[in-house]
Amino acid sequence: MNVTVLTKPDCVQCDFTKTHFDKHGIEYDVVDITVDADARQRAIDLGYFSAPVVIVEADGQVAHWSGFKPDRIKALGAEAGEQQ
Repeated sequence: MNVTVLTKPDCVQCDFTKTHFDKHGIEYDVVDITVDADARQRAIDLGYFSAPVVIVEADGQVAHWSGFKPDRIKALGAEAGEQQ
């Protein structure tokens, strides 16, 4: 599973999202959309205009969402635990 969090500085929902990923032991990459124009464009192309944007790639499938979603993060943590 490959998780990317598109984030920006001073973003409370971004911070909560990263904290919950840490809590559930999920590794993720962080990309700051204020300095990476390609990442910002990817978020827009996915239909999102606010951070964070979470992109999960696993088993050839891609899932994504915007905002702090603790239920989705918890489900990913459970799924990652099953795969280990």
